[in-house]
Amino acid sequence: MLTPAQPVLRDIVLVGGGHSHVGVLRYFAMNPLPGVRLTLICRDTHTPYSGMLPGYVAGHYSYDDVHIDLSRLAQFAGARFYRGEVIDIDRDRKLVHCNGRPSVPYDLLSINIGSAPKVDGISGAHEFATPVKPIHGFNRRWLDILDRMDQHSGPLSIGIVGAGAGGVELTLAIQHRLSNEFRARNRSLESLHFHLFDSAKSILPTHNDKVRDTFHRILADRGVHLHLGNAVDRLEKGTLHTADGQTIELNEVLWVTRAGGPAWLKRTGFSLDDDGCILTRDTLQTADDDTVFAAGDIAHVTDHPREKAGVFAVRQAQPLALNLARVARGKSPKPFKPQKQWLALISSGDRFAVGSRGDLAFKGRWVWLWKHWIDKRFMARFSKFPTMRSASTDADTSAALNADDANQAISAMAMRCGGCGAKVSSSSLTRALAKLQPLQREDVIVGLHSPDDAAVLSVPPGKAVVHTVDFFRSFIDDPYVFGRVAANHSLGDVFAMGAEAQSATAIATIPQGLNKKVEDVLFQIMSGAVEVLNDAGCALVGGHTGEAQELALGFAINGLIDPEDVMSKKGLAPGDLLILTKPLGTGTLFAAHQQLKAKGRWIDNALTFMQQSSQQAALCLRRHGARACTDITGFGLVGHLVEMTRPSGVDALLSVSQLPVLDGAVETLAAGIVSSLQQGNLQVESAIANASDWRADPRYPLLFDPQTAGGLLAGIPENNAEQCLTELKALGYAEACVIGKVIDTGDGSGPIMLSSSL
Repeated sequence: MLTPAQPVLRDIVLVGGGHSHVGVLRYFAMNPLPGVRLTLICRDTHTPYSGMLPGYVAGHYSYDDVHIDLSRLAQFAGARFYRGEVIDIDRDRKLVHCNGRPSVPYDLLSINIGSAPKVDGISGAHEFATPVKPIHGFNRRWLDILDRMDQHSGPLSIGIVGAGAGGVELTLAIQHRLSNEFRARNRSLESLHFHLFDSAKSILPTHNDKVRDTFHRILADRGVHLHLGNAVDRLEKGTLHTADGQTIELNEVLWVTRAGGPAWLKRTGFSLDDDGCILTRDTLQTADDDTVFAAGDIAHVTDHPREKAGVFAVRQAQPLALNLARVARGKSPKPFKPQKQWLALISSGDRFAVGSRGDLAFKGRWVWLWKHWIDKRFMARFSKFPTMRSASTDADTSAALNADDANQAISAMAMRCGGCGAKVSSSSLTRALAKLQPLQREDVIVGLHSPDDAAVLSVPPGKAVVHTVDFFRSFIDDPYVFGRVAANHSLGDVFAMGAEAQSATAIATIPQGLNKKVEDVLFQIMSGAVEVLNDAGCALVGGHTGEAQELALGFAINGLIDPEDVMSKKGLAPGDLLILTKPLGTGTLFAAHQQLKAKGRWIDNALTFMQQSSQQAALCLRRHGARACTDITGFGLVGHLVEMTRPSGVDALLSVSQLPVLDGAVETLAAGIVSSLQQGNLQVESAIANASDWRADPRYPLLFDPQTAGGLLAGIPENNAEQCLTELKALGYAEACVIGKVIDTGDGSGPIMLSSSL
């Protein structure tokens, strides 16, 4: 996690990863403002660039060619990236409410969420049409369509509603792609039909006659059926009905027409236009609130209305960034006037394009190549990052709202006290904890519900106490998710022993800064942790919070167990099969993440596994006769397996080919990216009897990769393994698998033997 050199004075929250906001992030990366922190909230980690989307549909570009990785971009900008869905904004309290995570406070807010199709007045449209917008979810919907089309036999009819530039371009892109797919499958192109609908009497209404005539000819040559001046009345399964009574049978309908704002905007009190888009001034501030900005499709600039097109969102990025920076420093924003004419380059599916600007029109393959060059240059701005200089460590309070904030910032930069003088203030701690709802247990006599100098717990008769502790600094920029991962990691040892988690005592360090900023980070991190602890039946009973340069969190966990039922590391027996419940690779992936060399979706996938509790897995392993178990964490798979084989007096056969691996881990290892702990973990390489035979294997480094919140490794009697795996997968441990077998002690050359199979 990137820790800012300056204390945070102002929070700018960006809602949505649209074209304007990616430009804002790059601007602040190149022009950082001391004391100003950016937070991006977006549902998706990869946001598509609309200018290249038709080329992706046509098959000219890959997924990564046309998507901007918001996780990497945010990290480059020094911004926090919260993957989440915004559902409301409380302007009075300056809070952004999200689905499934704590609300996010802001000082300045910007909204660039795109738009959604307006189909409320069309019966059946929600059920039987596929919307192109919001654009962030189009890839999933497009792949679903391709899958349905691939499984379809017989004639195939596709309808596109909306004959503007987007609808025409998409129609021709889909036709090009499907024509190629049909040829590859030896299917007749005569069975492929396209229909383009619009209530307007002409296609491309915002373009000149020359452009319209060109595309009329192209559509006619491609056999696309035009239905103009005739609105869609309703949709039924497999059928579209027009206002004049026509009925057209269609296998798929895509909706590319008029779009508007999401329903939740109506609750915010913003002034909206008839389409539900936010009314904004020419400074891009909303009509109602100087601290809230809007840009892109979701914004309607009252004095300068323009059509909903990506070119305007891109052009708004620079003035939006400049005005956010100016207002953050207490200056007045400057007005922005968009151009009245703009260059439009519209492709026809087959690497041919038509250019348009005002009354000017031109066409050819050279136009497509020009568009390709422009688009690739634009995308490179958000994927190829220059090396940046380190931020200054001198106090800069220009973004402070008042003298008190400035003094707090200067104090945070100065030499801080140690000992108890480094604790987070009592008021910040009290307010943050008051918003949490930790689980209460009857066996907790004194805890957070009745705070005292220490927690007091009772131990039921016949039970023994399991005690463990874990602590580490944050490796991601989302404190809520980090809190969840840290709690899961700390609970892993208790579950691996076969115990029930009883209580947790937290220890956290929070970067110095304004009290309200410290309080929010503490609340975010503990909210995530408490959710995990509550789900595990574990009561948070106390803790200690102090100031530090970096965010860090850990827990001392108490558990309860029947002394006769302990699953220790000792207990493996020859013939047992070794089951691993989660994939490997967190060490290399997060090392790559720090270097801006990991794809955002790889990190998302890894975090999903890291937030998965091992509680149910442990119970399942126990039910199927686990004799020994451990959780795979910092010492890596081999390090932890050696800790099991030695006290058990056995050896183990590991199948390298059967190791479950996180997406992207093999790629980052191939690039030579490993965790800083990897070298230390390699000290146990001597435990592998045939290591020299396997060092060239691309998965070999995974044996030493340190895991955070890793899976459980257990020995299961061979006769029980198949049923155990079936149950684990049913419980949600999708990557659980047999990775090895326990064997009798060999010749002493090493307790672990690697193999390609078992």
